[in-house]
Amino acid sequence: MSIKNNISDYELVEKLNSGDLVAFDQIFHLYSKRLYGFAFKYLKNKEESEELIQDVFLIIWETRKSIKKDESFKNYLFTITYHNIVHVFRRKQIGLKIIQRIEKNNVQLSNIEERLDYKIALNKVESLIEELPEKYRTIFIKNRKEGKSAREIAKEMNLTPGTVDNIICKNSKYIKNKLLAWGHAY
Repeated sequence: MSIKNNISDYELVEKLNSGDLVAFDQIFHLYSKRLYGFAFKYLKNKEESEELIQDVFLIIWETRKSIKKDESFKNYLFTITYHNIVHVFRRKQIGLKIIQRIEKNNVQLSNIEERLDYKIALNKVESLIEELPEKYRTIFIKNRKEGKSAREIAKEMNLTPGTVDNIICKNSKYIKNKLLAWGHAY
């Protein structure tokens, strides 16, 4: 498996579209360092940047059949990387908001019973998420855990934003009703 430096992006994408692993490796060797530098510039964290670049190339491999060879592949790679950087910041921001809300409301689980109830409720929510059909579960996780909008999810999963909103709403109602049935306040 030799890496050819004189092959164009057009040819690489054409080969990638058909699942050529050598072309994928060539793309990785051509772009991974530049994408890493771009990610590190914003994230300022080696491990996060490396993980993000792995995710970018996983996306490239998973979507290889739909990548357009007529468009700028370099721009496509940097756009995916940029969106992943934004998602990292969103996840961090969501985590900070939760911590701030807890601190602001001075929510403290002062006794063992409250802590136990909290953990049980969290475990039930996780098990309810696992019970969802795969497509619904994927949408729920992308929205609630990764902080993606319905529009972003719709684009990724080739659905309409309205369909994604409906699924998110159904998921939330399902989990809320199950928790209420188990005696947990929502």
